[in-house]
Amino acid sequence: MRRNALRQVGCIALLAAILTGAAGCGGTEPFRISEACGTKVDPDLIGQLLPRGEELKTKDTFSEPKQPRCEFEVDGKEQVGLRGDVVEPFVKPLEVSASGMLRLGNPAPADIGDGATIADHGGMAVQACTYKGEKMQYVLAMDGVEDPEDTAERRRLLEKFLRSQLPVAMEAEGCRP
Repeated sequence: MRRNALRQVGCIALLAAILTGAAGCGGTEPFRISEACGTKVDPDLIGQLLPRGEELKTKDTFSEPKQPRCEFEVDGKEQVGLRGDVVEPFVKPLEVSASGMLRLGNPAPADIGDGATIADHGGMAVQACTYKGEKMQYVLAMDGVEDPEDTAERRRLLEKFLRSQLPVAMEAEGCRP
């Protein structure tokens, strides 16, 4: 009887060790989150853009209702920022942020919404919308992205993320196309 109990405990410990290894012990697996800045996000896409680590914290901060902000902190270090803005139609977000995009490395236009810029370490997409009955624009930006290490792959994932997230973020803020 005692031998069976010890065998069960041993099997449970072995199973726990295997599952811990499969779950990404050592921080080798991408984080999987399904919400950021108060909106749903594709866990596969955003997880690939975040650094690997042991602990992920998402800090949502809102300067006002139409300006969601969140920061991703990995292992105690702020890494990636994601923000949305509802702005006036006369504002030219891609022009205003041109110098910031230069700092993010090799900005290039992308075919997302009404215009977008993808850089080596971030990107921005803009789409005209109606917010509370008024013509406005929604701006979605992400910066501080260092992962994946391959720059071409990182840029591809940034573009894919902004393309999929722009309509979701707009909907969440009540900014209708």
